[in-house]
Amino acid sequence: MQVTVTFRHMDPTDALKDFAEEKLARIQKLHDGPLDANVVLSTEKFHHVAEITASVRGGTFNGTERTEDMYVSIDRAVEKLERQIVKFKEKLQKR
Repeated sequence: MQVTVTFRHMDPTDALKDFAEEKLARIQKLHDGPLDANVVLSTEKFHHVAEITASVRGGTFNGTERTEDMYVSIDRAVEKLERQIVKFKEKLQKR
């Protein structure tokens, strides 16, 4: 699993980077293939935005969330990715 974390308009912190990598480890358990993820963490006025793009074998999935807390934004964006990947796997199993 390769995770790239980019910070925009904010100071980079190891705590946020580690938190994002831990949450993306849950996605790695869902899918058996290689996973490449790009995480962009940014701030816009009072909002914290987490944009996650995950590339797995067979597809690319996107999750974006905007809240007032960066940790909540990361959590919700990862949950969106999990739902998309589970739906994708179910679709493949039906074929």
